[in-house]
Amino acid sequence: MSPALNESLLQVRDLGVDFRTRAGLVQAADSVSLQVGQSEIVGLVGESGSGKSTVGLALMRLLPRAAQVRPGSSILLNGMDLLTLPPRRMRRVRGNEISMTFQDPMTFLNPVVRVGNQIVEAIREHQTVTPDEARRIALDWIDHVRITEPERVFDSYPFQLSGGMRQRVLIAIALSCRPSLLIADEPTTALDVTIQREILDLVVSIRDRFQTSILLITHDLGVVSEICDRVYVMYGGQVFEHGEVDSVLTSPHNPYTQALLKSARSIDEFDRKLYSLDGTVPSLLDPPRGCRFRDRCPHAFDRCVHQPPLFSTPAGGASRCWLSDT
Repeated sequence: MSPALNESLLQVRDLGVDFRTRAGLVQAADSVSLQVGQSEIVGLVGESGSGKSTVGLALMRLLPRAAQVRPGSSILLNGMDLLTLPPRRMRRVRGNEISMTFQDPMTFLNPVVRVGNQIVEAIREHQTVTPDEARRIALDWIDHVRITEPERVFDSYPFQLSGGMRQRVLIAIALSCRPSLLIADEPTTALDVTIQREILDLVVSIRDRFQTSILLITHDLGVVSEICDRVYVMYGGQVFEHGEVDSVLTSPHNPYTQALLKSARSIDEFDRKLYSLDGTVPSLLDPPRGCRFRDRCPHAFDRCVHQPPLFSTPAGGASRCWLSDT
């Protein structure tokens, strides 16, 4: 069961992120609001280009220089607005209270530094410990993320490890200072199915063992259904639907969420034609007027030329669709 609102660890309110480009301003995230409760796993799901990773980077204050956060945005972690912290204070928060794992471990692990030293570096950045103590903590975390032979892995370079092991190393680095919130950006991408299952089991065990709250960024509804308590569905830089996972995935209110679910196949449905949406994801340089899904939506009608707000749904969630205005 999801935590009550007053138990929320993270509260994102009206987050807007724009990217300055030669072609104009890209509205990558538009008035995104979400919450993550204590010891809760929340999914953030949507197609590529929907704004999921932009939200994750904004939470970490790791957006590129071309990005600008709109006035009026707020990101509250335990009541502390991360957007107002000076850079030095944010560096103490990042890694210590909020951490992130990224999609491609080989991009974010230094290829010429041994794995153990990279974990030790994260530990010594935030904790006052001796080198020997940092090594012991690092070995403990390698063991916590279920890697066998911790000593061997500690002394290995990233290229000597499998994709699944590198992903576990990233998780160990992110958790080495026991943050309250872990942002996991596509942690199962490009991994074999069996390894994906192991990573998902690991994510759940981390929540259960350390009471870590987790924001899971993914495009895979199957992953969301397996381990998440609640889910936010994004499209065109906006949250289009959110609620309890069982409610959203079994009785979706938003036409976009319905289309996503139709595009997924169960094991006994491989004889049917794969459902696909007509049209393409809208350009965020010049988003459509009104509902951003209007040009692709089979239920579009005259009212959709106006931007719909998020309407409450009977199960306690919300849907950004005029059809939910009842």
